[in-house]
Amino acid sequence: MAKYINPFTDIGFKRIFGQELSKPLLLDFLNSLFEGEKHIDNLTFLDKEQPALFEEDRSLIYDIYCETEEGEKIIVEMQYKSQPFFKNRSIYYVSESIARQGERGSAWNYEIASVYLVAFMNFTPIDFKKQFRTDVVLAEKGTVEQFSDKLRMIYLQLPLFKKEADECENQVERWIYLLKNMETLSRLPWAAQSAVFKKLESIADVGAMTHAERLKYDEALKKYRDTICVIEGARMEGREEGIQEGIQKGIQEGIIANARKMKAYGLAWDMIAEITGLTIDEVKDLE
Repeated sequence: MAKYINPFTDIGFKRIFGQELSKPLLLDFLNSLFEGEKHIDNLTFLDKEQPALFEEDRSLIYDIYCETEEGEKIIVEMQYKSQPFFKNRSIYYVSESIARQGERGSAWNYEIASVYLVAFMNFTPIDFKKQFRTDVVLAEKGTVEQFSDKLRMIYLQLPLFKKEADECENQVERWIYLLKNMETLSRLPWAAQSAVFKKLESIADVGAMTHAERLKYDEALKKYRDTICVIEGARMEGREEGIQEGIQKGIQEGIIANARKMKAYGLAWDMIAEITGLTIDEVKDLE
């Protein structure tokens, strides 16, 4: 059994970032992510179970919904399997968070707080650039100047982060390294030098869980592993089908190439058809 929790499970991710005890961890990560732009002193966790945002059985782990002291909303989620329309879904979730701010009565004058999305993705969508961090804002197309600061979406494609522990250059990279490798580590690097990572070490320790917490975590881990197995099985089947299709295509192309040569040598069409299995019309149409 691994010493530390798997952060790609629903329970594991919430344990690291989504509870009052772990709020310093979330603050450290977010402030590292926004370093040089903004600093968040405190956060309030909001109710995650809101209409039009959540489904009971969801592949999108929309774990954390919180608010800064200035009223800014921050959504943090972990997506561990690819899905169609992921980009559209994430835009919809951010838009819902903005739209709900209008439910303030007739006196409301469209004052809205900024909404930030931070999406950890343990896959690489085909409609994203192949880069670890994609940072999306509302900008004017011609000048690329920011049009509004009310919406921002940061996508982190974890498979594209390849650094080892000794190659990490900043706090964001250290966080990503730990999240990607936590379940395989016997100790957390940097814990001896960092109070934040020392706290992470204690929170993420499977042995520190209560019996009830462990039962829930084991069930979540089983569900995660079963999902990964299903995905890998589908990939293997797809590769096998592709290989078989490629073989059949190659055989057919070889037959056609040989039939063309026979036709060039003046062999009778019916004889070519008999040798190759093509129809006489197919032989006739060969050029």
